[in-house]
Amino acid sequence: MLLGVDTGGTFTDFVYIDDVGVRIHKVLSTPQAPEEAILQGIEELGVDNKQLLIVHGSTIATNAVLEKKGVRCCFVTNHGLADMLTIGRQARKELYDLNPKPQEPPVPFELCLETGGRVSAKGDVIEPLTEAQIDQLVTQIKQLTPRSVAINLLFSFLNDEAEKRLEQAMPDDIFVSRSSKVLPEYKEYERGMATWLNAYVGPLVTGYLQRLTQSVKASSVSVMQSSGGTIAAEQAGEQAVRMLLSGPAGGLMAALHIGQRAGFENLLTLDMGGTSTDVALLDGAISLTNEGKVGGYPVAVPMVDMHTIGAGGGSIASVDAAGLLCVGPESAGASPGPACYGRGGKKVTVTDANLYLRRVSKNHFLGGDLELDIAASNCAMEHLARELGCEPNQAAQGVIKLANEHMARALRVISIQRGIDPRPYALMTFGGAGGLHVCALADALGMRTAIVPVYSGVLSAFGMLAAPRSRELSRSLLGELSSMPPAKIEQGFAGMVAQGEVELMSEGVARDDIELRYLVDLRYVGQSYTLPIIWTGVDDAVNSFHKMHKNRYGHDLDLPVELVNLRVTLSGEMPKPCLDEKSKRTENDELTSELEGTLRIYQRQHLKPSDVISGESLIVEQVATTYLAPNWQCELDSFGNLILTKY
Repeated sequence: MLLGVDTGGTFTDFVYIDDVGVRIHKVLSTPQAPEEAILQGIEELGVDNKQLLIVHGSTIATNAVLEKKGVRCCFVTNHGLADMLTIGRQARKELYDLNPKPQEPPVPFELCLETGGRVSAKGDVIEPLTEAQIDQLVTQIKQLTPRSVAINLLFSFLNDEAEKRLEQAMPDDIFVSRSSKVLPEYKEYERGMATWLNAYVGPLVTGYLQRLTQSVKASSVSVMQSSGGTIAAEQAGEQAVRMLLSGPAGGLMAALHIGQRAGFENLLTLDMGGTSTDVALLDGAISLTNEGKVGGYPVAVPMVDMHTIGAGGGSIASVDAAGLLCVGPESAGASPGPACYGRGGKKVTVTDANLYLRRVSKNHFLGGDLELDIAASNCAMEHLARELGCEPNQAAQGVIKLANEHMARALRVISIQRGIDPRPYALMTFGGAGGLHVCALADALGMRTAIVPVYSGVLSAFGMLAAPRSRELSRSLLGELSSMPPAKIEQGFAGMVAQGEVELMSEGVARDDIELRYLVDLRYVGQSYTLPIIWTGVDDAVNSFHKMHKNRYGHDLDLPVELVNLRVTLSGEMPKPCLDEKSKRTENDELTSELEGTLRIYQRQHLKPSDVISGESLIVEQVATTYLAPNWQCELDSFGNLILTKY
């Protein structure tokens, strides 16, 4: 029995699959103790914990970074480099500000410690690390009482003996993050940030996963990684930095799987939840990046290439000092939630605006399980309208238009701003609120096709069940590619493959079931940035690099190509669960609808592939609603997906 669990800022989503079929469920999240919502959902589903294979997407690492609520952490580096994370790359957000405010250092100065020992750029020991220096450092750390320590020494990706000695000397009750294990690549700042982030959230993730596994008592608990693969909960805590996009990665895995089955490989995806919205572009595969950011911090570990904004169903509408309407990024979350939830919320949210415009059915919200407080929602909307000096209907329209513009701008960032015309693509929206905005967003980008997949409100939880067990390993190997001995490259790959196979086999993946994908990071000699290239050999890699450089930057150069990093992805494919939804309408029954105000309401579970719905209407289901705008029509495909087309 499989259970996918996606913990979001507002709701926790469940997809349960057994021999009988698929069951889906939602409960309000419990941010202070996320495992409580999971236990509540399992209890309400009425399933046997001990038989469950759980795959979980968690936001605990993400929230700790965004809210700056990680643990007290010491950062250890070589003499003279204590300011490494503070100085960074000297980049700043306000490029044209003549009096820029200094950014808050990620680690307070008193927690940045220096120690002896030094390795050269070739990995040779210049100054050995002495036992006295180690003892002195350990004494300092004990006096500072941190919960974790991040160790990042120069050129540790070439020689990590000093880092290992420091790690072994640390007290047993301190979480240790070692850079040569977290990210054995060159560039000490990016490696240091990844190592610090891992230490900053590692104890929180480890403690949470221990509480979760002890509470649910399932036969297996796996965790979604930011790269789109899964890892056993027992190993996930040591690599907490790889969980920063745990939930959103599940949605992309599902979108790719469903899009390929439905015949749509080129997709713009939009995952709109209660707190935030994630957008991505899929060209037949999920794109990974090593240049992602979370909370303004660079994260150099592989993660899905997506763009996130603070606009969701729970985003709060307010009026600024100039009397202008604002939507987000503040969210009402699960508690108190939107005003219409009747849990004490007093402020208008995007959900309240959709309810006021009758795009959310008061009788069918969450399958009718959550009774909406219409009076509280209307009262909040009237108060907002008075602040704006307009009618409540105009205020509601304004909230929706502004939220749509925020999301449309995000979609343009990952398409038009990268030189990609979005019009030939299909827009796939999911998440609890995605279907309410799909037509408006497609119109904003000139797209004529959109998809609302089956069980769209819990799609990320389904994607976690479709994700493979995986490892992404890397190591730096610098040198001009044409003069690099092939045996040295093969040796580098072989070492990573051996390590990855041991880790996956320990999680029950057979060696014969492990698929390998080799990549290299290349650049022209003299450049500082790299491009990832699939590795099949030197000549193919060089040719591919020239082509990609020209496509990305508009030119290629007659310069030698330099190798920077080796990368290998190992994945053990899991059986893909089927999410096809069969209509509950018998063969001879006519398609019926009900009227709520001026809108026709259709039950999605009663639709069949032959049905076509045109014009303004609502299509409701257990965990989501799709608003079909004027001049749009909708048809159910053979897999249960809603295919929307502009006419």
